[in-house]
Amino acid sequence: MSSRTTILPKLPLMFQRIGDVDLPYLVYDGGPSVVILIHATGFLPWLWHPVARELSPARTVIAPFIGDYRKADPEKGGLLWATIAQDIITFCERNNIEKPLLVGHSMGGTVLTIAHAHCGLDAQGMILIEPIFLPEDFYRIHFTIQDHPLAVKALKRSNQWKNASEAMEYLKSRDLFKNWNEEILELYVHYGMKAEPGGDLHLVCSPHTEAALFMGGVHFSPWPLLPKVSCPVLLVEGGTSDSTLFTNLDKALPLFTNASHVLVKDAGHLIPMEKPAEISAIINDFLRSISV
Repeated sequence: MSSRTTILPKLPLMFQRIGDVDLPYLVYDGGPSVVILIHATGFLPWLWHPVARELSPARTVIAPFIGDYRKADPEKGGLLWATIAQDIITFCERNNIEKPLLVGHSMGGTVLTIAHAHCGLDAQGMILIEPIFLPEDFYRIHFTIQDHPLAVKALKRSNQWKNASEAMEYLKSRDLFKNWNEEILELYVHYGMKAEPGGDLHLVCSPHTEAALFMGGVHFSPWPLLPKVSCPVLLVEGGTSDSTLFTNLDKALPLFTNASHVLVKDAGHLIPMEKPAEISAIINDFLRSISV
């Protein structure tokens, strides 16, 4: 691993009480304008660090951790994305956040669409990075965990390494991680893995939790919500993404009343992890375009 590992930033989680649970989040203090960043299924708020660093301190940046803050069983429907959306609204109410810019990647994009258009979270605008808008028929099917290919795959995910060097070597050998920014890879090993009593590293977001999140995404269709989105929207798509296997942004784009589209060349579905500088520039450009 590179020497940067020894100087990784200290990014401690804070917690907001919501009902009987605590929602973890990172906060980058800054100006009165707030940007909320919601990560993809199975990932972590710390991976937003290069983006949050560029956006603050001109703005306050908040990145919740959508992991196992609510215990959920993938065999019993998982953690509903509409529940997460309502928790984001409660978080904003408790912290007096008004009209934030909402930025969501994959699952995060869909959760924020539900929060805005179904649950009433007012927003300055939304940037949806490869949001998961499954084929409409999917939301009419009763899925078991064996029916959901991404949930099944999550349960089979590798989840044990002897040390950080072995973990990094493994990540770099996998197609999913091969194009990731080096800093974000190090953040993932440092914050996305934890040492168990025996000393081995395991994922902070366990395969069980990731599967529960995937299962929670098939209960509420976002498609009827898209024409109800009242704020400006930017859809961000990866030029080499395989997300067309399970979502259709070409179909989604004209359903919004005020939306535009940007293609990030040479990026797959995990654009924020592969091209954080480009994502930072896209966010800043979008903010300038919608500022009054």
